[in-house]
Amino acid sequence: MTLQGQIVDIQNKRVYKGEITCKDGIIVSITEQEHDVNHYILPGFVDAHIHIESSMLVPSEFAKMAVVHGTVASVSDPHEIANVLGIKGVEFMIKNGKQVPFKFNFGAPSCVPATSFESAGAIIDSEDIKNLLQNPEIKYLAEMMNYPGVLFDDAEVIKKIAWAKHYKKPIDGHAPGLRGDAITKYINAGISTDHECFTYEEALEKLKKGMKILIREGSAAKNFEALIDLLPEYFENIMFCSDDKHPDDLIISHINALCARAVAKGIDVFKVLQAACINPVKHYNLDVGLLQTGDVADFIVVEDLKDFKTLQTYIDGDLVFNKGTSMIKSVPFKNINNFNCTKKEVSDFAVASSAKQIRVIEALEGQLVTNECIENTLIENGYLVSNTETDVLKIAVVNRYNNQKPAIAFIKNFGLKEGAIASSVGHDSHNIIAVGVSDTALNKAVNLLIDKKGGICAVSNAEEKIVPLPVAGIMSDKDGITVGKQYAELDKMAKQMGSKLNAPYMTLSFMALLVIPSLKLSDKGLFNGTEFKFTPLEI
Repeated sequence: MTLQGQIVDIQNKRVYKGEITCKDGIIVSITEQEHDVNHYILPGFVDAHIHIESSMLVPSEFAKMAVVHGTVASVSDPHEIANVLGIKGVEFMIKNGKQVPFKFNFGAPSCVPATSFESAGAIIDSEDIKNLLQNPEIKYLAEMMNYPGVLFDDAEVIKKIAWAKHYKKPIDGHAPGLRGDAITKYINAGISTDHECFTYEEALEKLKKGMKILIREGSAAKNFEALIDLLPEYFENIMFCSDDKHPDDLIISHINALCARAVAKGIDVFKVLQAACINPVKHYNLDVGLLQTGDVADFIVVEDLKDFKTLQTYIDGDLVFNKGTSMIKSVPFKNINNFNCTKKEVSDFAVASSAKQIRVIEALEGQLVTNECIENTLIENGYLVSNTETDVLKIAVVNRYNNQKPAIAFIKNFGLKEGAIASSVGHDSHNIIAVGVSDTALNKAVNLLIDKKGGICAVSNAEEKIVPLPVAGIMSDKDGITVGKQYAELDKMAKQMGSKLNAPYMTLSFMALLVIPSLKLSDKGLFNGTEFKFTPLEI
């Protein structure tokens, strides 16, 4: 195969007219020569940290959509399915991903369960981590969310880190808001990256102390604007990532959009592409080509170096996307799941109380962090109820692995004026999580998901909608376009019911994420993520 175009040599910071020749999936020559072809050839984009499960697609279907945007590889933490199914889930992701021409690079999930304060479907201990890291398919130790365990020298955490060092594999971080001596100790433990910075100052401190910083722009957590001004000076130590990307967003764009936004800010295109294409490959030692002679033939053809509209995507020399059409085909697979609870009663969502005030989770647009606020209660017949006037709505987390009474709290900023929304995508343990204006609506939404053994749904006064997620209760067995459209309809319905959030379901999925401060809800109760302990609902 021979291809002509404007060759983008990122590492030498030059663009020239040339020709690429490939044989058996390898670039055998890149030569300068005059021609009239004006499109650009550059290394493919790499998502430096993503949970494929967040797209609600199995890896093979994710790949089919990602190549459309010039993505050739991902650094993928299978943490979500691992919390549901353990090592069996990780093996499913690897096997399914290997059936298509895309470079998934899976990590060994370091925190399963993420904490002891919630019910998960599996445990992955240090011996399991050792076994996973021995597998050449496992490229790194995935995000060490248990930063208190690192700071207080938890024996299991230290063993997991030690095995990663033994097998010479990078260790990913997760340390939102960690500063000063605490972040110094965290880094000194051997942890090399962080994708959780939400301020410029936090990311700058971590960069100066030797960390690589991932600029995250996902469907819910968006830190691009806060961090992008670091790129011009620290371009050698910055990468781009999604972390979590819902299917409707994946239809529209991926890492290419971050490149376009960065270039539009006047940042040097070579520095931008260093972050998007080169740094992840070098940091994680990926088998991904960088458009050099002798490299595997992983590269893309784009219209220009401004919008990065992808015309073609090549992986191992194979054309996997061509002018509007993904060449990756759907592959058959067997659904796996872990869903063992029975339907609930309306009375299960009732909370008897005479309290005048309660602690309330404040969801924040574009952030995984939440605030804790104190609100006046609305009590009817001796029971706490949602207050749509003040937007203090009831939130429930239901254990999906065993029959337990739902945990109940209250939340602001979901804005629903009727009905309820619910999801069995509830980071990290993926119990059912629901927000609603009444106990009846909550019960109906939760039972819809229990009936389907996983999904996301909306229940209004007039209708019910559900996107079933039969693969581990967190992924669909359908193609990405179908799921993306179904999800977009559900998202629209939630907004018609009153939600003002940009991504209400993505935001909902993080309201049980205990490792992110400040106030969250697990299936065991209301949790203070700053002090790392349970806290009472009533004041």
